[in-house]
Amino acid sequence: MPDPAALKGAARRAIDAGLPGLIGLSHAIHGQPETAFEEERACAWTAGALAEGGFAVTKRVAGMPTAFSAEIGSGPLVIAVCAEYDALPGVGHACGHNIIAAAAVGAGLGLAGLADELGLTVRVLGTPAEEGGGGKVTMLEHGVFGDVDAAMMIHPWPNDRLEGTCLAVSHFDVSFSGKSAHASAAPWEGINAGDAMVISQVAIGLLRQQLRPGDQVHGVVLEGGQAANIIPATATGRFMCRSATLAGLELLEPRVRGCFKAGALATGSSLSYETLAPAYSHMESDAGLLALYRSNAEQLGRSFALDDEDAPRPTLSTDMANVSLAVPTIHPLLGIDAGGSVNHQPEFAAACITPSADEAVRDGALAMAWTAIDAAQPGPLRERLLAR
Repeated sequence: MPDPAALKGAARRAIDAGLPGLIGLSHAIHGQPETAFEEERACAWTAGALAEGGFAVTKRVAGMPTAFSAEIGSGPLVIAVCAEYDALPGVGHACGHNIIAAAAVGAGLGLAGLADELGLTVRVLGTPAEEGGGGKVTMLEHGVFGDVDAAMMIHPWPNDRLEGTCLAVSHFDVSFSGKSAHASAAPWEGINAGDAMVISQVAIGLLRQQLRPGDQVHGVVLEGGQAANIIPATATGRFMCRSATLAGLELLEPRVRGCFKAGALATGSSLSYETLAPAYSHMESDAGLLALYRSNAEQLGRSFALDDEDAPRPTLSTDMANVSLAVPTIHPLLGIDAGGSVNHQPEFAAACITPSADEAVRDGALAMAWTAIDAAQPGPLRERLLAR
């Protein structure tokens, strides 16, 4: 096998040659934000860039219109690079998924001409609905990762970190149904669904004192009435429960649902739930792949001083975590200059098309491509991945 340094040089040249297109892709996705399962343009643009680079593209993977698989090479070691491209409601690409998609395409293009030489099959996966839809979980259940030996992606963050503390999470809607009435003339004729939601939120607030360390509950009211002088007949909310593990989540969620039952009981409202996505798990990063990523990212000028200082890891949740329990996986955080903002803020969305964000597209693509090149080298890591 050729010298890894020469292979990395070839990957760098391929990525740099395509860099204007990668940055254009990042900016285009950012400029047309599409939420979970609605990423029609982003999916088409991302898959199209890979098709132009010689990848064989399969659309509508796992029955999802905005999922795809793009593949090149025929080697025995199958490495998947995940591209996310869904936006958040209201704040657009405030989690930088435009950068994720462009970097994933860049990594794929960097490896495309080297795959057979490295004994690789390179698979770039378009994975919809990370923000509350669980696209990767559906793909996992449909066998898309069944023959994958290693999976990777990068995620924009205000600083570089090797990994976050990934919490298991459930997503669900809560609906209360009551009875409308004139709020002044005959309020006793009504059943106040809005009050049911308020009582539930107060109960959750009181429950927090008894939660285990790391357990979290948060949500928003989507509908609570339309006029002050009408007793609201319906109230709906969207909530998330998080815990350190799936086992912890199974203990937490029934306690939270008990709070909603209290609201229904106190007001006489009826209660229903809608599960929005499969549960996301905790994450187990692959130490060998992560060490390679660190080495390659440091060669690009990235620093992991916060990790070396044992600074608290940021907490997050992702459906990539479910993949990590089935396939050796890494999900490092790639720093951009966010001007003091954090993910899910409008200011972070604005930072995701700055020169710093464009640099992150290149660095993310290179670091992942180089990590794949290192993992493909003959030795214990390749043997371990193939032995799965």
